[in-house]
Amino acid sequence: MARSVDTCPDGVAARAEADQRRIRAGYLLGMFAGLFGMLGGFAALLAWLNHTDNLPPPAFSNSLCVDEKLHFLRHNPIADPNLLIVGSSVAWRHVDGDVLIEQTPGLRPLNGAFCGLHANQSTYVANWLLDREPSVRQVVMIVDPLDFAGCWKVPDAVFDREHADHYVYQQASRWGYYMRYFSPRSLLRNAKTVKAQRANEIEWDPLVFTRHGDGPLEPRGDRGLFYDKPDALDDACFVALGELSKRLQQEQRQLLVVSTPLHPQWKAKVDGDGSFLARFDAKLNAAIAGNGGAQYWNADREWVAPPAAFVDAIHLRWSAVQGFSEALAERLREAEQARIGRSVLAGNGALAAP
Repeated sequence: MARSVDTCPDGVAARAEADQRRIRAGYLLGMFAGLFGMLGGFAALLAWLNHTDNLPPPAFSNSLCVDEKLHFLRHNPIADPNLLIVGSSVAWRHVDGDVLIEQTPGLRPLNGAFCGLHANQSTYVANWLLDREPSVRQVVMIVDPLDFAGCWKVPDAVFDREHADHYVYQQASRWGYYMRYFSPRSLLRNAKTVKAQRANEIEWDPLVFTRHGDGPLEPRGDRGLFYDKPDALDDACFVALGELSKRLQQEQRQLLVVSTPLHPQWKAKVDGDGSFLARFDAKLNAAIAGNGGAQYWNADREWVAPPAAFVDAIHLRWSAVQGFSEALAERLREAEQARIGRSVLAGNGALAAP
C-alpha cells in the first residue's frame, strides 16, 4: 500500500509568508529603534556640550570662525548701523569700532567681515547684510592680495542666506540647525577648542568680538611672515567687487576700498620689483571706476606700519589697529565731505538750469 504524501503547498507558503512578515517587522523595528537611539544620543551630546560651554554654533558653513560670527550677530544685534565693514580676516581684525566712534561721533559701525573669505565671498556676505541693514550708508571693504586670488575655486555662497536670515535676524531655534547640518566629526573637533577660543586662551585663533563685531588679535609674539607668495590675481574676484560697487552706486551708498598694510619684509620677498602689487592696485582702481561714490585708499602705501606692528605678513596686532582705525576714520570723513560737496554742486546745477 502506497504512503500518502502531503502535497498542500498553500500551508507551506502561508507559513513562509508569515515568517517573512515577522522578519520585516523585526528589521523595521530595529532600524527605527537604532535611528531614534542615535538621535537621542546626539541630542544628549548637544545638551551636555551646551551645559559645559563647549557647544560650537551650528555648522552653517562648516568653518568655525564663520559660524561663530553668525552666532555673534544673532546674540549681539546692532541697532541701525550706518557703517558696514566687510572683507576677510584683515577687515575683521584691523578695525576698532570704538576708535571710529571716538573720531566720528554719530557713527554706528557693524563689522560684518568673516575670516578666510575670497573677494567673491566677501561680496556675497556684503549683499546679504546690505539687504538686512537698510540704515547702512557707508561700506568699507578692507582687502589684501590673497583675497583676490582663486575666486574660481570657491562658491560665492558662504552659507545659505535663508537659513542665516532665520537664525540671525528671526531668532529661529538653533537646535534644528544642528540636525540640518548634521556633522558629528566637525562638532566634536570644534567642541575641543571653542570654549578656550571664546575665552581668548588660544592666542593665534581667538574667537573674541568687540561690541561692534571686530576681532582683536594680540599674541605675545609673532609667527614670522607665515604666508607665501599669493596665487595669480583672479579677474573673477575683481568682477565681484565691481558688481558690489555698482549696487552701492545705484542705492546712493558710499564705498571705500582699502588695501591693508602689508609687512615690508613680505613685500620684499614675494614682490621685489613691486610689479605684483602695482597690478593689484590698478585692478582695484579699475573695478570701482565709474562709480563716483566709490573711493580707493592704498593704506599699504600711505599708512606706514613698522614691522613690530605685524603678527605675520598681512595681520596687524590689536595695539597697532588703533592707529590704523584713526587713519581710516579720517578717510571716511573725507569721503563724506566729498559726497556733500558733490550733492551741493548737483543742487546748484539743478537751480541754474533753465
